[in-house]
Amino acid sequence: MKVLTDGGSIDIRAVWFEDNKVKMIDQRILPHEFKIIEFSNYLDVAEAIKNMTVRGAPAIGASAAYGMALASLQEVDLLEAATVLKSTRPTAFDLFYAVDKMLEAAKNNENLVTAANNYADQIVDKCRKIGEYGAELIADGNIIMTHCNAGALATVDIGTALAPMRAARDQGKNIFVYTSETRPRLQGMKLTAWELLNEGIPHKIIADGASGAVMRKGVDMIIVGADRIAANGDFANKIGTYDKAVLAHELGIPFYVAAPVSTFDFSIASGKEIVIEDRSEEEVTEIDGYRIAPDGCSALNPSFDMSEAKYVKGFITEIGVLSPSEISRINSAKL
Repeated sequence: MKVLTDGGSIDIRAVWFEDNKVKMIDQRILPHEFKIIEFSNYLDVAEAIKNMTVRGAPAIGASAAYGMALASLQEVDLLEAATVLKSTRPTAFDLFYAVDKMLEAAKNNENLVTAANNYADQIVDKCRKIGEYGAELIADGNIIMTHCNAGALATVDIGTALAPMRAARDQGKNIFVYTSETRPRLQGMKLTAWELLNEGIPHKIIADGASGAVMRKGVDMIIVGADRIAANGDFANKIGTYDKAVLAHELGIPFYVAAPVSTFDFSIASGKEIVIEDRSEEEVTEIDGYRIAPDGCSALNPSFDMSEAKYVKGFITEIGVLSPSEISRINSAKL
Protein backbone atom coordinates (compact mmCIF):
# COMPACT_ATOMS: atom_id res chain seq x y z
CA MET A 1 0.00 0.00 0.00
CA LYS A 2 1.06 3.59 -0.55
CA VAL A 3 1.82 5.52 2.65
CA LEU A 4 2.68 9.22 2.60
CA THR A 5 5.38 10.12 5.13
CA ASP A 6 7.49 13.19 5.87
CA GLY A 7 10.24 11.58 3.82
CA GLY A 8 7.98 10.89 0.84
CA SER A 9 5.78 8.04 -0.34
CA ILE A 10 6.64 4.45 0.65
CA ASP A 11 5.16 1.12 -0.41
CA ILE A 12 4.58 -1.25 2.50
CA ARG A 13 2.55 -4.26 3.59
CA ALA A 14 0.32 -4.40 6.66
CA VAL A 15 2.18 -7.43 8.07
CA TRP A 16 5.34 -9.30 7.10
CA PHE A 17 8.19 -11.50 8.43
CA GLU A 18 11.73 -10.16 8.70
CA ASP A 19 14.80 -11.11 10.78
CA ASN A 20 12.87 -13.90 12.52
CA LYS A 21 10.24 -11.42 13.69
CA VAL A 22 6.68 -10.64 12.73
CA LYS A 23 6.36 -6.98 11.82
CA MET A 24 3.10 -5.11 11.35
CA ILE A 25 1.53 -1.67 11.21
CA ASP A 26 -0.11 -0.82 14.54
CA GLN A 27 -3.63 -0.13 13.31
CA ARG A 28 -4.87 0.95 16.74
CA ILE A 29 -3.14 4.33 16.52
CA LEU A 30 -3.85 5.22 12.89
CA PRO A 31 -4.41 7.74 11.38
CA HIS A 32 -2.63 9.97 13.88
CA GLU A 33 0.54 7.93 14.17
CA PHE A 34 2.22 5.52 11.75
CA LYS A 35 4.22 2.94 13.68
CA ILE A 36 5.72 -0.47 12.90
CA ILE A 37 5.85 -2.94 15.78
CA GLU A 38 7.52 -6.35 15.90
CA PHE A 39 7.14 -9.63 17.77
CA SER A 40 9.43 -12.59 18.33
CA ASN A 41 6.95 -14.66 20.39
CA TYR A 42 3.83 -16.25 18.93
CA LEU A 43 1.89 -15.39 22.10
CA ASP A 44 2.46 -11.71 21.38
CA VAL A 45 1.15 -12.19 17.85
CA ALA A 46 -1.95 -13.85 19.32
CA GLU A 47 -2.47 -10.85 21.59
CA ALA A 48 -1.98 -8.47 18.63
CA ILE A 49 -4.77 -10.28 16.79
CA LYS A 50 -7.00 -10.22 19.85
CA ASN A 51 -6.51 -6.54 20.67
CA MET A 52 -6.85 -5.53 17.00
CA THR A 53 -3.34 -4.25 16.48
CA VAL A 54 -3.88 -6.16 13.24
CA ARG A 55 -7.42 -6.74 11.93
CA GLY A 56 -9.28 -7.70 8.78
CA ALA A 57 -9.88 -11.36 8.00
CA PRO A 58 -7.07 -11.97 5.44
CA ALA A 59 -4.50 -9.96 7.46
CA ILE A 60 -5.51 -11.87 10.59
CA GLY A 61 -4.96 -15.10 8.67
CA ALA A 62 -1.50 -14.00 7.51
CA SER A 63 -0.60 -12.88 11.04
CA ALA A 64 -1.70 -16.24 12.43
CA ALA A 65 0.40 -18.02 9.80
CA TYR A 66 3.40 -15.95 10.86
CA GLY A 67 2.54 -16.71 14.49
CA MET A 68 2.75 -20.40 13.69
CA ALA A 69 6.11 -19.78 12.01
CA LEU A 70 7.34 -18.10 15.20
CA ALA A 71 6.04 -21.02 17.26
CA SER A 72 8.07 -23.40 15.12
CA LEU A 73 11.19 -21.28 15.67
CA GLN A 74 10.47 -21.23 19.40
CA GLU A 75 10.16 -25.04 19.27
CA VAL A 76 6.83 -25.01 21.09
CA ASP A 77 4.06 -27.52 20.50
CA LEU A 78 2.36 -26.48 17.25
CA LEU A 79 -1.02 -27.89 18.23
CA GLU A 80 -0.91 -25.82 21.40
CA ALA A 81 0.08 -22.73 19.40
CA ALA A 82 -2.74 -23.43 16.96
CA THR A 83 -5.28 -23.58 19.79
CA VAL A 84 -4.06 -20.27 21.22
CA LEU A 85 -4.14 -18.49 17.87
CA LYS A 86 -7.55 -19.84 16.91
CA SER A 87 -9.02 -18.60 20.20
CA THR A 88 -8.22 -14.94 19.48
CA ARG A 89 -11.11 -14.00 17.13
CA PRO A 90 -14.05 -16.43 16.64
CA THR A 91 -15.72 -14.95 13.55
CA ALA A 92 -13.00 -14.52 10.91
CA PHE A 93 -12.69 -17.80 9.00
CA ASP A 94 -9.35 -16.91 7.41
CA LEU A 95 -7.77 -17.26 10.86
CA PHE A 96 -8.74 -20.93 11.12
CA TYR A 97 -7.95 -21.59 7.48
CA ALA A 98 -4.43 -20.14 7.82
CA VAL A 99 -3.58 -22.00 11.01
CA ASP A 100 -4.74 -25.28 9.51
CA LYS A 101 -2.64 -24.61 6.40
CA MET A 102 0.42 -24.18 8.63
CA LEU A 103 -0.34 -27.41 10.51
CA GLU A 104 -0.59 -29.16 7.15
CA ALA A 105 2.74 -27.64 6.09
CA ALA A 106 4.36 -28.82 9.32
CA LYS A 107 2.99 -32.31 8.76
CA ASN A 108 4.68 -32.26 5.36
CA ASN A 109 7.97 -31.16 6.97
CA GLU A 110 7.88 -27.78 5.24
CA ASN A 111 9.68 -24.74 6.61
CA LEU A 112 6.90 -22.73 8.27
CA VAL A 113 8.54 -19.36 7.66
CA THR A 114 8.59 -20.12 3.94
CA ALA A 115 5.04 -21.50 4.11
CA ALA A 116 3.78 -18.39 5.91
CA ASN A 117 5.48 -16.06 3.43
CA ASN A 118 3.92 -18.02 0.58
CA TYR A 119 0.52 -17.80 2.27
CA ALA A 120 0.81 -13.99 2.59
CA ASP A 121 1.99 -13.67 -1.03
CA GLN A 122 -1.01 -15.71 -2.17
CA ILE A 123 -3.36 -13.34 -0.32
CA VAL A 124 -1.85 -10.35 -2.12
CA ASP A 125 -2.11 -12.11 -5.48
CA LYS A 126 -5.75 -12.99 -4.80
CA CYS A 127 -6.51 -9.37 -3.87
CA ARG A 128 -4.93 -8.20 -7.12
CA LYS A 129 -7.24 -10.53 -9.07
CA ILE A 130 -10.25 -9.39 -7.01
CA GLY A 131 -9.35 -5.86 -8.05
CA GLU A 132 -9.18 -6.81 -11.71
CA TYR A 133 -12.55 -8.59 -11.71
CA GLY A 134 -14.19 -5.94 -9.57
CA ALA A 135 -12.97 -3.04 -11.68
CA GLU A 136 -14.95 -4.45 -14.61
CA LEU A 137 -18.12 -3.66 -12.65
CA ILE A 138 -17.15 -0.01 -12.13
CA ALA A 139 -17.93 2.60 -14.77
CA ASP A 140 -16.30 5.98 -15.17
CA GLY A 141 -17.99 8.45 -12.84
CA ASN A 142 -19.41 5.85 -10.45
CA ILE A 143 -20.18 6.70 -6.84
CA ILE A 144 -19.34 3.78 -4.54
CA MET A 145 -20.08 3.17 -0.87
CA THR A 146 -18.11 0.91 1.45
CA HIS A 147 -18.16 0.03 5.14
CA CYS A 148 -15.46 -0.66 7.72
CA ASN A 149 -11.99 -1.31 6.29
CA ALA A 150 -11.42 -3.94 3.63
CA GLY A 151 -8.35 -2.33 2.16
CA ALA A 152 -4.65 -3.12 2.25
CA LEU A 153 -4.54 -2.82 6.04
CA ALA A 154 -7.07 -5.63 6.33
CA THR A 155 -5.55 -7.90 3.70
CA VAL A 156 -1.73 -7.60 3.84
CA ASP A 157 -1.81 -5.44 0.69
CA ILE A 158 -4.17 -4.06 -2.01
CA GLY A 159 -7.44 -5.02 -0.27
CA THR A 160 -10.68 -6.78 -1.09
CA ALA A 161 -13.46 -4.16 -1.18
CA LEU A 162 -10.95 -1.42 -1.97
CA ALA A 163 -9.08 -3.48 -4.59
CA PRO A 164 -11.63 -2.81 -7.39
CA MET A 165 -11.54 0.90 -6.53
CA ARG A 166 -7.74 0.99 -6.75
CA ALA A 167 -7.82 -0.93 -10.03
CA ALA A 168 -10.54 1.31 -11.49
CA ARG A 169 -8.54 4.38 -10.53
CA ASP A 170 -5.42 2.88 -12.15
CA GLN A 171 -7.47 2.37 -15.33
CA GLY A 172 -8.17 6.11 -15.41
CA LYS A 173 -11.78 5.90 -14.23
CA ASN A 174 -13.04 8.81 -12.16
CA ILE A 175 -14.71 7.41 -9.05
CA PHE A 176 -15.95 8.78 -5.74
CA VAL A 177 -16.19 6.79 -2.51
CA TYR A 178 -18.37 7.21 0.56
CA THR A 179 -16.89 5.45 3.59
CA SER A 180 -19.10 5.15 6.65
CA GLU A 181 -17.43 5.80 9.98
CA THR A 182 -18.12 2.27 11.34
CA ARG A 183 -18.91 2.65 14.99
CA PRO A 184 -17.75 1.74 17.53
CA ARG A 185 -14.10 1.36 16.50
CA LEU A 186 -14.38 3.78 13.57
CA GLN A 187 -12.37 1.69 11.09
CA GLY A 188 -14.11 3.34 8.15
CA MET A 189 -13.08 6.79 9.29
CA LYS A 190 -9.68 6.02 10.78
CA LEU A 191 -8.44 3.37 8.34
CA THR A 192 -10.36 3.35 5.05
CA ALA A 193 -10.34 7.13 4.72
CA TRP A 194 -6.62 7.08 5.55
CA GLU A 195 -5.96 4.56 2.77
CA LEU A 196 -8.07 6.50 0.26
CA LEU A 197 -6.25 9.70 1.21
CA ASN A 198 -2.85 8.07 0.71
CA GLU A 199 -4.00 6.65 -2.64
CA GLY A 200 -5.44 9.97 -3.83
CA ILE A 201 -8.95 8.57 -4.36
CA PRO A 202 -11.71 11.20 -3.85
CA HIS A 203 -13.94 10.36 -0.91
CA LYS A 204 -16.04 11.58 1.99
CA ILE A 205 -16.59 10.11 5.44
CA ILE A 206 -20.22 9.78 6.49
CA ALA A 207 -21.85 8.86 9.79
CA ASP A 208 -23.21 5.31 9.84
CA GLY A 209 -26.72 6.66 10.33
CA ALA A 210 -26.41 8.80 7.19
CA SER A 211 -25.93 5.80 4.91
CA GLY A 212 -29.58 5.46 3.92
CA ALA A 213 -30.00 9.12 3.09
CA VAL A 214 -26.79 9.18 1.05
CA MET A 215 -27.77 5.99 -0.79
CA ARG A 216 -31.14 7.43 -1.72
CA LYS A 217 -29.46 10.64 -2.93
CA GLY A 218 -27.29 8.68 -5.34
CA VAL A 219 -24.95 5.68 -5.00
CA ASP A 220 -24.16 3.40 -7.94
CA MET A 221 -22.96 0.38 -5.98
CA ILE A 222 -21.86 -0.84 -2.57
CA ILE A 223 -18.78 -3.00 -2.09
CA VAL A 224 -17.91 -4.48 1.30
CA GLY A 225 -15.62 -7.20 2.57
CA ALA A 226 -16.51 -10.26 4.64
CA ASP A 227 -15.12 -12.17 7.59
CA ARG A 228 -16.94 -15.45 6.97
CA ILE A 229 -19.25 -16.62 4.19
CA ALA A 230 -21.49 -19.66 4.63
CA ALA A 231 -22.14 -22.30 1.97
CA ASN A 232 -25.42 -20.63 0.95
CA GLY A 233 -23.88 -17.16 0.60
CA ASP A 234 -24.99 -15.68 3.91
CA PHE A 235 -22.07 -13.67 5.26
CA ALA A 236 -20.75 -11.95 8.34
CA ASN A 237 -19.08 -8.56 8.15
CA LYS A 238 -18.49 -5.61 10.45
CA ILE A 239 -21.54 -4.47 12.40
CA GLY A 240 -23.59 -2.06 10.29
CA THR A 241 -23.24 -4.04 7.06
CA TYR A 242 -26.69 -5.63 7.39
CA ASP A 243 -28.33 -2.20 7.46
CA LYS A 244 -26.69 -1.29 4.16
CA ALA A 245 -27.54 -4.64 2.55
CA VAL A 246 -31.25 -4.30 3.35
CA LEU A 247 -31.39 -0.65 2.26
CA ALA A 248 -29.51 -1.41 -0.97
CA HIS A 249 -32.03 -4.15 -1.74
CA GLU A 250 -34.90 -1.76 -1.09
CA LEU A 251 -33.36 0.99 -3.24
CA GLY A 252 -32.20 -1.27 -6.08
CA ILE A 253 -28.50 -0.55 -5.55
CA PRO A 254 -26.14 -3.41 -6.51
CA PHE A 255 -24.52 -4.82 -3.38
CA TYR A 256 -21.23 -6.71 -3.79
CA VAL A 257 -19.09 -8.67 -1.35
CA ALA A 258 -15.37 -8.84 -2.14
CA ALA A 259 -13.49 -11.73 -0.53
CA PRO A 260 -10.94 -14.44 -1.36
CA VAL A 261 -12.15 -18.03 -1.53
CA SER A 262 -10.48 -18.70 1.83
CA THR A 263 -13.28 -16.67 3.46
CA PHE A 264 -15.92 -19.20 2.38
CA ASP A 265 -16.72 -21.74 5.09
CA PHE A 266 -18.43 -24.72 3.51
CA SER A 267 -18.68 -26.49 6.86
CA ILE A 268 -21.68 -24.31 7.75
CA ALA A 269 -24.90 -24.33 5.72
CA SER A 270 -26.10 -20.82 6.50
CA GLY A 271 -25.31 -17.63 8.35
CA LYS A 272 -27.30 -18.85 11.35
CA GLU A 273 -24.27 -20.98 12.26
CA ILE A 274 -21.78 -18.11 12.20
CA VAL A 275 -20.47 -17.27 15.66
CA ILE A 276 -20.71 -13.50 16.19
CA GLU A 277 -17.99 -12.04 18.40
CA ASP A 278 -19.11 -9.82 21.29
CA ARG A 279 -16.45 -7.35 22.34
CA SER A 280 -15.94 -5.11 25.33
CA GLU A 281 -18.72 -2.61 26.07
CA GLU A 282 -16.04 0.05 26.63
CA GLU A 283 -15.59 0.17 22.85
CA VAL A 284 -19.11 1.64 22.73
CA THR A 285 -19.17 3.70 25.92
CA GLU A 286 -15.70 5.21 25.44
CA ILE A 287 -13.78 6.92 22.64
CA ASP A 288 -10.00 6.81 22.93
CA GLY A 289 -10.30 6.05 26.64
CA TYR A 290 -12.72 8.91 27.38
CA ARG A 291 -16.16 7.84 28.61
CA ILE A 292 -18.98 9.38 26.61
CA ALA A 293 -21.87 7.32 28.04
CA PRO A 294 -23.54 8.18 31.37
CA ASP A 295 -21.98 6.43 34.35
CA GLY A 296 -24.00 3.38 35.28
CA CYS A 297 -25.14 2.63 31.72
CA SER A 298 -24.01 -0.59 30.05
CA ALA A 299 -23.70 -1.37 26.34
CA LEU A 300 -24.07 -4.28 23.91
CA ASN A 301 -21.22 -4.61 21.42
CA PRO A 302 -21.61 -7.25 18.69
CA SER A 303 -18.59 -6.84 16.46
CA PHE A 304 -20.24 -8.30 13.34
CA ASP A 305 -23.66 -8.85 11.84
CA MET A 306 -24.96 -11.41 9.37
CA SER A 307 -26.57 -10.57 6.04
CA GLU A 308 -28.51 -13.07 3.96
CA ALA A 309 -27.36 -14.07 0.50
CA LYS A 310 -30.56 -12.69 -1.06
CA TYR A 311 -29.16 -9.18 -0.64
CA VAL A 312 -25.93 -9.93 -2.56
CA LYS A 313 -25.73 -9.31 -6.30
CA GLY A 314 -22.30 -10.88 -6.55
CA PHE A 315 -19.24 -12.13 -4.70
CA ILE A 316 -16.05 -10.66 -6.16
CA THR A 317 -13.39 -13.36 -5.77
CA GLU A 318 -10.05 -14.21 -7.34
CA ILE A 319 -11.81 -16.69 -9.63
CA GLY A 320 -14.41 -14.20 -10.85
CA VAL A 321 -17.66 -12.51 -9.85
CA LEU A 322 -20.14 -15.13 -8.72
CA SER A 323 -23.82 -14.90 -7.84
CA PRO A 324 -24.94 -16.62 -4.63
CA SER A 325 -26.22 -19.54 -6.72
CA GLU A 326 -22.76 -20.01 -8.24
CA ILE A 327 -20.64 -20.14 -5.09
CA SER A 328 -20.49 -23.92 -5.17
CA ARG A 329 -17.74 -23.35 -7.75
CA ILE A 330 -15.59 -21.96 -4.96
CA ASN A 331 -15.47 -25.25 -3.08
CA SER A 332 -13.45 -26.85 -5.86
CA ALA A 333 -11.23 -23.77 -6.18
CA LYS A 334 -9.95 -23.78 -2.59
CA LEU A 335 -6.20 -24.12 -2.37
